[in-house]
Amino acid sequence: MPSYIILRRGILSRGFATVVGAGRPPQTYIEKVVQKYAVDLPSDKVVRAGDYVMIRPEHVMSHDNTGPIISKFKAIGATRIRNSRQPVFTLDHDVQNKSEKNLTKYASIERFARQHDIDFYPAGRGIGHQVLVEEGYAFPHCLTVASDSHSNMYGGVGCVGTPIVRTDGAAIWATGKTWWQVPRMVKVELTGRLAAGVTGKDVIVALCGTFNKDEVLNAAIEFVGDGIPSLSIDDRLAISNMTTEWGALAGVFPVDNVLFNWYEGVLDKLEKRTFHIPSSWSIPAPPSHPRLNRRRLDQIKSSPIVSDPNADYSAHLKFDLSTLVPHVSGPNSVKISTPLPVLEKSKIPIQKAYLVSCTNSRASDLAAAAAVVKGKKVAQGVQFYVAAASSEVQAESERRGDWGTLIGAGAKVLPAGCGPCIGLGTGLLEEGEIGISATNRNYKGRMGHPNAQAYLASPAVVAASAISGYISSPESLDPRTLPPSDGLSTSYATPTTSPRAAEASSKDEPLLPGFPPQFTGPILFAPQDNLNTDGIYPGKYTYQDDITLERQGQIVMENYDPTFASTVKGLLPAPANAKLSPGEDKAGVILVSGYNFGTGSSREQAATALKAAGIPLVIAGSFGDIFKRNAINNGLVCMECPELVSDLTELYGKNQRRGEGGKNGELTVNPSWSIKISMSNGRVQVETPQGSKTYHVTPIGISVQELWTYGGLEGYVLNSIKE
Repeated sequence: MPSYIILRRGILSRGFATVVGAGRPPQTYIEKVVQKYAVDLPSDKVVRAGDYVMIRPEHVMSHDNTGPIISKFKAIGATRIRNSRQPVFTLDHDVQNKSEKNLTKYASIERFARQHDIDFYPAGRGIGHQVLVEEGYAFPHCLTVASDSHSNMYGGVGCVGTPIVRTDGAAIWATGKTWWQVPRMVKVELTGRLAAGVTGKDVIVALCGTFNKDEVLNAAIEFVGDGIPSLSIDDRLAISNMTTEWGALAGVFPVDNVLFNWYEGVLDKLEKRTFHIPSSWSIPAPPSHPRLNRRRLDQIKSSPIVSDPNADYSAHLKFDLSTLVPHVSGPNSVKISTPLPVLEKSKIPIQKAYLVSCTNSRASDLAAAAAVVKGKKVAQGVQFYVAAASSEVQAESERRGDWGTLIGAGAKVLPAGCGPCIGLGTGLLEEGEIGISATNRNYKGRMGHPNAQAYLASPAVVAASAISGYISSPESLDPRTLPPSDGLSTSYATPTTSPRAAEASSKDEPLLPGFPPQFTGPILFAPQDNLNTDGIYPGKYTYQDDITLERQGQIVMENYDPTFASTVKGLLPAPANAKLSPGEDKAGVILVSGYNFGTGSSREQAATALKAAGIPLVIAGSFGDIFKRNAINNGLVCMECPELVSDLTELYGKNQRRGEGGKNGELTVNPSWSIKISMSNGRVQVETPQGSKTYHVTPIGISVQELWTYGGLEGYVLNSIKE
């Protein structure tokens, strides 16, 4: 095992699926699940973190964004769903909107579902992520994706859930598969037990606020440790759900006896939905649920999947649950969290409280809030909104009496759906207002006016605050049973060596015919971290569908550096759309930038505009994951080389510091360097006026090469349809 040192960030090499050597390389749980769903791999390949693979997920969920995916599906020439049992449609975002336009949209989605025999859940059935858990689409040992960032939630039941973009959704519908780069793995070890009154929501709020320097950015988290058996499944779902806000691409809990017992309860409820029929009666048993059934659960029990003891993790984080007190996130950022006993001393007044969303509106959450408000009334001047995560949850809450208790206290009921969490419908925060919510995001302006303030907390704290009129603890929370507010015990470590880097540098990767052996050209350096998609492609152009690729290339980076496009044009060694002969290198301007390049919205034009301008490859310290997906889906190559970024920053960055622009205030620096990147061995040769220097990147895999040769994912899908 590698030795560890305490660091704030680790770097993981990335590459093609690992070749099995003398012994099978150890894998994490997530890597094993991805291996199960990887397709088109040679038999001797073992999936590891960093690998690019084609996956055939168990299911793919889309919600109100199904309409644009249908348009994309039709635009690429597809007419038939490859496997109608794979997609799931759940209408949940704008369910309060009864306008003719929205109802027409919903009807068109339902019509498409009926035409193609796709499972469809209408508005009012519930939030898609909750429905996928309730209906068994998200299930242990499975890989289920969704065109929504909170698919991480499926990790609460041992299902690897991760987000995709709309083009991926259309590709899965048409071919059954899409590509995925397996993220770096982070182990989060939870020890001890939570004190009474402390919840899973407090765990993830504290994690987001304590480890707020991108420690888990674009990582896949595996939760381990002796504290996990004490966490309920609802706690686990809440924690996994908000690993999205923490920056991760997946957050998965182990499949253990607590989970098996939970599923036993689910099966028991399903069995009790029908009359008990004596075995002496010659009547066939009722049909079992297609996904939640005894056979499937027994199969999981008999074929356990666990991480290997020596599996490779890029970081190991420890968090002692017994040292945690209730926490509140905000205002307006999940990276700020404060112990409730400290924050409530300020008696911050609120005007709105929310018990909604896929994070904390399950039956146990509603019960916790009902226990707080029983016999009390919502404070004057406060509006308390409640929406169940699903119709099933609401029905259970009604049977228990909790729903009536909340209404009796003055809560205002909203339909099962996203609503205020996504900034849609009734009850949004108005200018100057303060709200506290059991949702997952409190970004500025998300739940209403940008000049409002939003805090996040557990359902009990939200309910208590609604009653008192200010952010406060429930009366049942006994301070004497809590640990000290300043006593949270955590640690974070990364390995001193990267075993994957040694593996990657020791062998060449095969190249597909038609894929260039090298990418070459002059370097342009954008000395910024977090260069976002609005800077790359201005939002004002995003919905102008008649803008050509040529025009995109002319306006690229307009919001960041208005001279960028003309600078690229002056340096181009060859036309951006020049056809390549077999074995010919790909020439263009190579853009180098800082960390988290392409963060922000999911607009595909941020990638297509760079490519159209004549930039075939971007090198960065790291990438925003959705940008990388869009880039690869459109044939723009992305590679990480922190060493090159560091050297350019030292020579050309202001004060030799990252993210502060050029030393003379430049937004884009032309260092007069040229570069050659070998696609087979990752060797990067840089020529400078002072001499040459060699760097290394991990080559991309066959799956990404194949997409590139077809011009992107749409071309790949078209070819697959023809075949």
